[in-house]
Amino acid sequence: MFSIEHEFDSTVVTLVDEGTAPLGEDVVINMFEDCVTIEQYDARTDTMQKITLSPNQVQDLSAALDLPEGVYMLKRDDS
Repeated sequence: MFSIEHEFDSTVVTLVDEGTAPLGEDVVINMFEDCVTIEQYDARTDTMQKITLSPNQVQDLSAALDLPEGVYMLKRDDS
């Protein structure tokens, strides 16, 4: 299950793990104009862990989801 919310300066997608135990913590993705952050609660340290991706890294990740094993470089249209 997931939810999508539009905030003032970002779009927030929350991914909720469903199914049989053990379940993973929710993943919260904040999409801003200049970056994307991914957050997940870490019960071992009782903290939120955050990863920040640039727009280029998000494009690379999106492309990687549909490609076989290997090393790739996307040709970017920087116009």
